Amino acid sequence: MTENKTYLFKKVPAVDKLLNTRRISELLEIYPRDMVTNAIRQTLEQLRYQIKDESLTTETQLKTETVIDLVEKKLVRITRPSLISVINATGVIIHTNLGRSPLAETVLEKLGSLPGGYCNLEYDINSGKRGSRYVHVEGLLKDLTNSEAAMVVNNNAAAVLLCLETIAKGQKVIVSRGQLVEIGGSFRIPDVMRKSGAQMVEVGTTNKTHLADYERAIDSDTSLLLKVHKSNFALIGFTEDVSLSEMVSLGRRYGIPVMEDLGSGCLINFSDYGLPMEPTVQDALAQGADLVTFSGDKLLGGPQAGIILGREDLIKSIRENQLTRALRIDKLTLLALEEALRLYMDKQKAAKKIPVLKMIFQSYDSLKEKAAYLAKLVTDINTDNFSLELMDGNSMTGGGSLPHLRLPSKMLCLVPNRLSAQHMETWLREYDPPIITRVKGEKVLFDVRTIGDKELMTVARAIKDLALIKGEMRGTDNKKYT
Repeated sequence: MTENKTYLFKKVPAVDKLLNTRRISELLEIYPRDMVTNAIRQTLEQLRYQIKDESLTTETQLKTETVIDLVEKKLVRITRPSLISVINATGVIIHTNLGRSPLAETVLEKLGSLPGGYCNLEYDINSGKRGSRYVHVEGLLKDLTNSEAAMVVNNNAAAVLLCLETIAKGQKVIVSRGQLVEIGGSFRIPDVMRKSGAQMVEVGTTNKTHLADYERAIDSDTSLLLKVHKSNFALIGFTEDVSLSEMVSLGRRYGIPVMEDLGSGCLINFSDYGLPMEPTVQDALAQGADLVTFSGDKLLGGPQAGIILGREDLIKSIRENQLTRALRIDKLTLLALEEALRLYMDKQKAAKKIPVLKMIFQSYDSLKEKAAYLAKLVTDINTDNFSLELMDGNSMTGGGSLPHLRLPSKMLCLVPNRLSAQHMETWLREYDPPIITRVKGEKVLFDVRTIGDKELMTVARAIKDLALIKGEMRGTDNKKYT
């Protein structure tokens, strides 16, 4: 074996030899010389490593054309953008790691026409003077929610931070202990409040908070009553909470504003579609909340943004805070948000056009048909590597929204034969475009709820390509088959 390794090491082609080939010369017309040279060196180093660990054992793998194929593939990988489109087959609708909410077609069409040139971001065309970037969405938000005023920043954590820093810096904010949520990525309400300079006053217990708990905590330094919607977890059993309307009444008696952080932000009544009721932005404002904050993506289905609605005097103060400049929204996000909000002018249209809502509201019967169609597209495959199976399962809303909601769905599964579930998941994840699946019970699951209709053919092609993989099994590592 040692003699064979020595022989193979000698057969690894030299860098100069490869640089003088016709195919590499063609690659040099596409890529910078330094990039090509580095790709060659990295490829040769990888081949030497494979010889050393005995995963490369034949001379044919070191032929010039074979090595150049590897170099070309490496160059394609190097020059491919880091941020790329993927197919979400996980069944998690608002998938934080996959960019949360996909945008509606009308939003994408608008993004293609405007951002490349100049625009009236902060220019009032009527007066010919400097304007405000917030006017592009403020009118829409006010019309849709009956709010006095509105403004937008770059995400909801920023919205909460900005409100607290403006209204309660150096003063007390009363919040229920059962609402001290972790927003995600270890961002926690207590931490956000600490950064704002406000002093947090916890009241009640984890499972029970009464109105009297808030009232006993109020003193001359209290500047805000805060309610945080438990959008990313559910508290059940022996529990009690104070309603927003009760908090508003208490705040009115003591002259203290009330703010609710709704988190996900919802503009549509989910109960109209047979789903559990989710508090809407309109409801919070109708109950008298002085400020309401929520995300522009997640359940709203727009781009990442933090939206602040409420009393005109409070919004004015927030807008004048110097921190606003550091957290402000850019023209691309404003454009996408404006187009997403326009869809809500017709709620029924929004439910059909906004991808997140469309996926949440999909019926089980329609998903059953969709899964059957996908299975039909791949019925003629060779089943040596895996077999196909349709099964029931549950999709999730994700993104810290509706944590208790499980949506019945239909899934196409790859059942391992020669290939393991781990190998298949890795291969699909490295496909072009990457297809992100779930592995459960040693099966690879494709939840059709989150696979777009236009993506079904691509998924079918990937499954067919996976079925054609040949070669011996290599244990349970992540090495690709060829």
